Amino acid sequence: MDTQNREKLKKLLDSHLPGTVYVASWLEGRGISRDLQKHYRKSGWLETSGTGAFKRPGEQVTWQGGLYALQAQSGLAVHAGALTALALQGYAHYLRLGADTVFLFSPPKTSLPAWFKNRDWGQKIHHCKTSVLPLGLALADYWAGAFSVKISAPERAILECLHLSPDTVDLVECYQVMEGLTTLRPKLLQPLLEQCGSVKVKRLFLYMAEKAGHDWFKMLDTAKFDLGAGDRAITKGGVYVSRYGLTVPEELVKL
Repeated sequence: MDTQNREKLKKLLDSHLPGTVYVASWLEGRGISRDLQKHYRKSGWLETSGTGAFKRPGEQVTWQGGLYALQAQSGLAVHAGALTALALQGYAHYLRLGADTVFLFSPPKTSLPAWFKNRDWGQKIHHCKTSVLPLGLALADYWAGAFSVKISAPERAILECLHLSPDTVDLVECYQVMEGLTTLRPKLLQPLLEQCGSVKVKRLFLYMAEKAGHDWFKMLDTAKFDLGAGDRAITKGGVYVSRYGLTVPEELVKL
């Protein structure tokens, strides 16, 4: 290996964030060609982490390290949300035990690369492609050791849970989470709800927030929320809540 390529390797290793993935196209953009990548792999400096990606030999890479590469190297607008984001921010005690699904959210036309989709991360990956919430609003930085990834702030995460309900996330579980969200910020909730594209999500959120009796609920200007027209049956054979035009599970009403 010539001096120039040694310097490239030294710079790469010196700047390495433990637990993260190197995307092949990102390496190319930094002057490390595909041939040079192969040379680094054969020399033991890198090892394959699926098609089009590498990692440092012997390192354990979690889904957070993969998400970091998607965000920071591939520039994808994908983030961890819903129950995953809530758990990472300390609300796990409100969630069901043994929850092992990682919820990722992105705009509708976003495709995750094969190296991420095909890798066994030890947890199921649920990729939700949606434009129901405004892009980039109410995201937070979560530090996972040496690096950070974008995840939903609690205000956005609970709305994402409601978007996935009742088929993927149980409505009763959503309410149990809502009960613990005593410190949500109205200044974030207001634009999120004004720009939310789902009548179902907005009605469920308002119903649950009012039911939970949170102080921040009184600070929302609900007149600015488009709640649509007509009733919404969230579940068959449930209880009708006239104030919000919702039919919800009887178990939820009794809580």
